[in-house]
Amino acid sequence: MKQKLIQLIYLIFGDPKKNSLEHRLFNAISLVNGSLNIIGSIFEEKTEYSHRVIILNLISGSILLTMYYFSRFRNIYYVLFWPLNLTILVYLSSLWFLHGGSNGGNHYYFIPALVIATILLKNHNIFFIYAFYAFVTGFLYVFEYLYPNFIVPQKDRDSEYMDLGGNYIFVQILTGILIFILSRNLNIERKKSDNLLRNILPESIADELKMNDTVQPKRYDSVTVLFTDMAGFTHIAEKMSPEELVKELHFFFAEFDKIAKKYGLEKIKTIGDAYMAVAGLPTPNHTHARDAVFCGLEFQQFMKKQKVERQNLGLPTWELRLGIHTGSVVAGVIGTEKFAYDIWGDTVNTASRMESSGVAGEVNISLDTFHFVREDFICESRGLIKAKNKGEIEMFLVKEAREV
Repeated sequence: MKQKLIQLIYLIFGDPKKNSLEHRLFNAISLVNGSLNIIGSIFEEKTEYSHRVIILNLISGSILLTMYYFSRFRNIYYVLFWPLNLTILVYLSSLWFLHGGSNGGNHYYFIPALVIATILLKNHNIFFIYAFYAFVTGFLYVFEYLYPNFIVPQKDRDSEYMDLGGNYIFVQILTGILIFILSRNLNIERKKSDNLLRNILPESIADELKMNDTVQPKRYDSVTVLFTDMAGFTHIAEKMSPEELVKELHFFFAEFDKIAKKYGLEKIKTIGDAYMAVAGLPTPNHTHARDAVFCGLEFQQFMKKQKVERQNLGLPTWELRLGIHTGSVVAGVIGTEKFAYDIWGDTVNTASRMESSGVAGEVNISLDTFHFVREDFICESRGLIKAKNKGEIEMFLVKEAREV
């Protein structure tokens, strides 16, 4: 029930994922005020000048609902900022003359009207907006003082009192609703920005960045770095369009993201067809090597399954080289404009060599990682393997997890 109500609200006022805060507020304000004006014309008290008020309500309500239509269903709202404000100001100024001027209650509505203008401000000049509203209200007070005969007075003291009290209370409610809408939408926007930041950075790092505007680099004495690379990538990529290639990589990396999250690994980055993740940070743990190996095995299981399915369909197949190494790193955020969480150190370079010296379809680990996981996995020694710029490194292939 709650979900259906939320979907209905999104349908009427706009989806936060597709429409900006200002756009959704414009939709709400134009729809609510337009509807209230038309409803108000039905219940307008019959007086000598009530027909003018009814016409005013109908015209202004129709204009506001038309603006709502173009904003909500034609995605035109920014250029309607001034038409909306001018419609509201003309409407309120007309009611000033028809409902007792400063002795009536309609002048209270200039307060929420300015709040509305400020909320929808975006790139408009705030000083000009405030000056314009101040000029309009000041003009009305001066004009009433100089030409009081142009003001239609209230018919008696009771009517004046009811008008003042009723409008004052309604303006309080309206202002409260506007503030509620604004705070509600601001919370939605804040949640969106927080989720986006947490998709870029680990949660604890994102929180530190928001709190301090910077992130202090931190050394981790023992983590496990996992590198992958698509074997034969260049050959396969030559036969695909850029769009097809990106779609393929997205398919595989999206699954890698799910598996990495399952085992608690922190994805660091992708570079072309390479994927890099690390276990044991930003929250240190004692199972990082084991977690990384389980993650690597599941990566390869997924790739083998996809290879069989694609061979049956006559599609190009991919194989994965995967290397893992354990050691110390320094982690932190680089850049000031576009943040990137990264890790540095010889451990990263060695993990990269584990991958490039690996065997397609296998999980290739270093001796350092082997010491951490030999009780949990059956491993096959490859002996000393020459690695670029690293000399000979002892490597192992992880065959399977040991039975508990």
